[in-house]
Amino acid sequence: MSANRYEEQSKKGWFGVFLDMVERLGNLLPHPVTLFALFALGVVLVSGIAGWFELAVADPRPEGAPGRSPTGEIQAISLMNGDGVRRIVEQLVTNFTGFVPLGTVLVALLGVGVAEKSGLLSAMIRAVVLKSPPQLVTGAVVFAGVVSNTASEMGYVVLIPLAAVIFHALGRHPYAGLAAAFAGVSAGYSANLLIGTVDPLLAGITEEAARLIDPDYEVHPAVNWYFMIVSTFLVTGIGWWVTARIVEPRLGSYDDTHADHDALQEQTTDPLTRVEVKGLWWAGGATLAMSALLFLSVVPEWGMLRNPETGDVLNSPFLRGLVALIFVFFLVPGFVYGWVTGSMRSDRDVVDGMAAAMSSMGLYIVLVFFAAQFVAFFGWTNLGSITAVVGADFLERINLTGPLVFIPFILMCGLVNLSLGSASAQWAITAPIFVPMLMLVGYSPEVIQAAYRIGDSTTNIITPMMSYFGLILAFAARYDRTLGIGTLVAMMLPYSIYFIIGWIALFYLWVFGLGMPVGPAAPTFYGAG
Repeated sequence: MSANRYEEQSKKGWFGVFLDMVERLGNLLPHPVTLFALFALGVVLVSGIAGWFELAVADPRPEGAPGRSPTGEIQAISLMNGDGVRRIVEQLVTNFTGFVPLGTVLVALLGVGVAEKSGLLSAMIRAVVLKSPPQLVTGAVVFAGVVSNTASEMGYVVLIPLAAVIFHALGRHPYAGLAAAFAGVSAGYSANLLIGTVDPLLAGITEEAARLIDPDYEVHPAVNWYFMIVSTFLVTGIGWWVTARIVEPRLGSYDDTHADHDALQEQTTDPLTRVEVKGLWWAGGATLAMSALLFLSVVPEWGMLRNPETGDVLNSPFLRGLVALIFVFFLVPGFVYGWVTGSMRSDRDVVDGMAAAMSSMGLYIVLVFFAAQFVAFFGWTNLGSITAVVGADFLERINLTGPLVFIPFILMCGLVNLSLGSASAQWAITAPIFVPMLMLVGYSPEVIQAAYRIGDSTTNIITPMMSYFGLILAFAARYDRTLGIGTLVAMMLPYSIYFIIGWIALFYLWVFGLGMPVGPAAPTFYGAG
């Protein structure tokens, strides 16, 4: 089936109309930075109205609980008065610098930048995909996509176009390779064997939201790690099956009539050179050596990264310092690989790698500034807590406080993601409402975050609002210059459908069926850990 016919079919029926509507509505939204600025301004205005009417709800926390109002009521606090304006002016900077996700993400990316600059990340992805047997290529592509999320956007930039090239070279439809990689990288953003840069980001936002209810609550970056590990194999299996059984048969044979032949001639699936293989072995050795040191620091009772008071691994410097460990575990192997291959010869090269990683974070820093103000204003005004109490009361009145509450929550997160494709931007907006709300009906922030990540990840691949969607479209256009958004969305839709069904089933089996924690020191129920 040609790409043109695929596009024509994707536009037929009610679902094609629905996708067109979502695209039009999404395009009406302002830039995410502007959106956060408007939300922050909206909180100020709403707080003035709520304060004028003396809006208040009963504080559901027991007497003596941390953060409980001495009056027994949570009252709306207006920022549209002298005290509010003074507080905004005085704390505008500290809202930004004290925003938990900012420092954690920037520190982690310093190490990732070195590994990327040296070429280690690119070589690792090529090693996984190019060394796989032909019959296992599809599974290897999806799996490599999931694992590449440890290095943030490397999967988008390196693996997705590489997968299309590999499938094309094997005589298969390049879009099948592109789709398999896109599914692994983007839909599998909440599945991994390792902790990545997005984990401390989301954990920081979750912690800020949880503190609207419990000011001392802490959420470390590995709170979803166990569930992420098992999800890695779920995403790989479903992605492999959908590619082989649905997407590739529907695509049929590839017709290069409308291909950009100049661009295709520039593409290559260069195998690893001897120097690159040697570099990988040395980088692997460095990783093993650091892992041994980490093992000695955590596993023995005398380990220096265990809790110095209790000797426990839970609530220990090891878990609280995962961002520092991510930094080191990318920095050292990255430099070792660069030294062996010749891509890094001095401290200047290391600094250049770190600087390159930071230079790409300008937009993120701007976004965080306004997101931090929104979260701070939301907490100051008590609007988040009031909304949570009202929402929790509503769930209790309709008797939707049991585990089934997560199905509409996950579906809602997936729907919101169609118009607001940034995981951090969406979670920064929704977490201050839904984390306290679901905490008040008994669920832990860790489980709530795991459920959110399912909804967010599964619809990343079908929304033009996702930040890398345009890049993927550009990669795909090399093989068909007439390609439209509808073609790409329709091609990825089966992945979304099967991922969300399979992932919800796994969530309920893992959390409520088997009673397994979603991560280390991650209770299922609020107050149970």
